[in-house]
Amino acid sequence: MSKPHSHNPYAPAPGEVSGEARRAGFSLAPEQAGALSQYLTLLLKWNKAMNLVGRADWPGVFRDLAADSLHLAEFLKGLALPPEPLTLDLGAGAGLPGIPLRVLWAEGDYVLVELREKRAIFLTQAVGALKLARTRVLHGRAEEALAALPGLKIAQERADLVLSRAFMPWPQLLPLAAGLLRPGSEEGGRLVVLANEAPPVEQGRDMGAGFVLASSREYPSESRRRYFWELELARA
Repeated sequence: MSKPHSHNPYAPAPGEVSGEARRAGFSLAPEQAGALSQYLTLLLKWNKAMNLVGRADWPGVFRDLAADSLHLAEFLKGLALPPEPLTLDLGAGAGLPGIPLRVLWAEGDYVLVELREKRAIFLTQAVGALKLARTRVLHGRAEEALAALPGLKIAQERADLVLSRAFMPWPQLLPLAAGLLRPGSEEGGRLVVLANEAPPVEQGRDMGAGFVLASSREYPSESRRRYFWELELARA
């Protein structure tokens, strides 16, 4: 059976976004559907000039990319994080998963870290248009993220959560993330990797750079099975 498509492939109505979410197994509040509709419209408008994503129609972007954020929001709700976590989203790119994630999961302070200037400009526009609370864009290198956040009191410490999707190969990512995270505890000190393959070790095993695999979850996407890896930084 063929899937329904929007009358406008570049600008979905909130009801159409809600329909796609239901087909993925999620229920959106009206304001969430409206915000995601606004983001997808803005993304595809900018995409014509900047090639932010490979898909050129909103149903394709939602199913293959944005739907990951719905799964990620549910995954993060199950992690042991402090009440007001500081999250660093490394290599935020076009805002996937970060922008839709903040529509659904608004905990603490969230920093979209992006080195490429044009993408950082787009992210700033998207965060402002959607009025995402306690969400900011950092145009700069991931290694310098904490030092570049003087406006956040907690930036003088370290992050509670680091997210990474296709930022760099995980063996290189781990030592970088270890320098950004506070040491593991009952709450915080976690790296979540969005991956296209299962983690290379069993739960509880060492991953290197002071991390152990705390958990993982497989979930369906439009094109393939995908995974979340939760890595916990060893306690100091």
